Amino acid sequence: MPIPARHRPRSPITRMELIRGQHNLRPRHRGCVATIGNFDGAHLGHQAIFAQLAEQAARFRLPRLVITFEPQPMEFFAGPKSPPARLMRLREKLLALDGLGVERVLCLEFGQRLAALPAAEFIDDLLVGRLGVRYLVIGDDFRFGHHRAGDFALLAAAGQQHGFEVVDNRSYLVDGERVSSTRIRQALAQGHLEQAARLLGRPYGMNGRVAHGDRIGRTLGFPTANIHLHRRATPVYGVYAVLMSGPGLQLWPGVANIGRRPTVQGVREQLEVHLLDFQGDLYGQHVKVDFLHYLRPEQRFESLEALRQQIQRDVRQARGYFSAQGIRHSPMLPLEPEGSD
Repeated sequence: MPIPARHRPRSPITRMELIRGQHNLRPRHRGCVATIGNFDGAHLGHQAIFAQLAEQAARFRLPRLVITFEPQPMEFFAGPKSPPARLMRLREKLLALDGLGVERVLCLEFGQRLAALPAAEFIDDLLVGRLGVRYLVIGDDFRFGHHRAGDFALLAAAGQQHGFEVVDNRSYLVDGERVSSTRIRQALAQGHLEQAARLLGRPYGMNGRVAHGDRIGRTLGFPTANIHLHRRATPVYGVYAVLMSGPGLQLWPGVANIGRRPTVQGVREQLEVHLLDFQGDLYGQHVKVDFLHYLRPEQRFESLEALRQQIQRDVRQARGYFSAQGIRHSPMLPLEPEGSD
């Protein structure tokens, strides 16, 4: 399973330009090579698309533009009662795209207006009129426009008419099967962290800011860094062996619980991480948590003492995993200023 040698979360987007909505497009944004999609997870299949886009950006000497949506269309259509679990918050996706060298991201608000927009109008007004796309890469399952009427054939015909190339990026296969965000969600839900990492090209991780909690973990002898998830549904649930990294520490092993904490009547999903043998204050720091190994599901205990004993067993099991993987504590690093979450 790939484990990053070093991870330095960057809070501000340093190189990439984020354009929120078509109304913020300017004449200087005309002329680009582009791709369109949710890109939830920025997995190996997505990375193949971005690599192809980079080649064409060099060929045309134009910036790369990623067009994405917020909320994701499947979230809009599912409604508030049954939101699908997303792999990435928008902020995490932007950091991933920035790290892959993308110059521009156009984030479109997905609502009733965009859902009802005819596919031909999306092409003529946005791709041709406002963006002047010269080369377009799309996934092999991409659909767009009202009733999902837009597809590769429609885009290819428009490209011939307006003078831009359209390429259908073929499926990226791992273990003989197509890499997809859905496949990764399924692997995570089943506790198959190693499989998810193979599909992502890295361990599955979440970013967030360490906040003050109710200090129950400290009372039990296992202080935790509490991280609010800021997402409607999480693709991971339970207890895990993790690595945490941030401006104040580098890949530190720990045990994480993600869920509602039923033993203490928790009401919202939360991520809590107990770092092994760690001494320090991380409040307010923006950190990344990489999920490496599934330990057990979250469960309700009859008493805090029963919970404490189970956490002891979780810690022993996690130490055994880290020892087998040759993972030890990384040295502390000087604290650096971070931007807002």
